[in-house]
Amino acid sequence: MASILPFNRKAGTVFDDRITEIMGEAFDSACKELHDSGQPSIVYEVIAKRIIDATGTGERDPLRLRNVGLAALGRQGDGKQAG
Repeated sequence: MASILPFNRKAGTVFDDRITEIMGEAFDSACKELHDSGQPSIVYEVIAKRIIDATGTGERDPLRLRNVGLAALGRQGDGKQAG
């Protein structure tokens, strides 16, 4: 499973450990939703960027963050709680 940390560093954003954990949970859940089917790295980058951007505007719910990431690909989550 990919980690959101490299994308967070690339974006130059800094969040505390708790928020980074929430973002990571949302990112992992979004990747799992894709069934980790060998997506090109740009797919993961787009998901991560959307999650990071939404977190930067104050969103903290892992399920909504996951859905923001998946929406970038025209996908919806399964509606289940992230994690």
